[in-house]
Amino acid sequence: MSAGLKQRLHDDLTTAMKARDELRTASLRMALTALTNEEVAGKQARELSDEDVVAVLRREVKKRTEAAEAFAGGGREASADRERAEREVLAAYLPAEMSEADLNELVEAAVAESGATTPGQMGQVMKLLTPKVAGRAEGGRVAAAVRQRLAQSAP
Repeated sequence: MSAGLKQRLHDDLTTAMKARDELRTASLRMALTALTNEEVAGKQARELSDEDVVAVLRREVKKRTEAAEAFAGGGREASADRERAEREVLAAYLPAEMSEADLNELVEAAVAESGATTPGQMGQVMKLLTPKVAGRAEGGRVAAAVRQRLAQSAP
């Protein structure tokens, strides 16, 4: 078991339970269940690194965001508010998002390194960029920045 982030989640769950904080308790329990499921998925059980834990938490935050949008679209504001609140609890455990300026700087460097000049070469840029932004910027946001940059340089 990763002694870092996962242990912090366990400790915070204990604190939330003692404080009778129902929202935080429920949110952390769901996150820890998702982590346990990830550990036992596949052919062999494994320990999750902090990076794996962050990836699972990002998925859980994304699920809450999508559920909140679905509930809001269906006129169920109370359920949407609950999903948003759970998302905020889990998002507090994620590393800070990369700023637009930092992302654009990395995009420029990756475009220059790959020599890409057209939107059709986006894959080459993404291949270089993805490891550099992993965990610090959402994939869709990175792809949009690359697409925008390549559209500017296209003839």
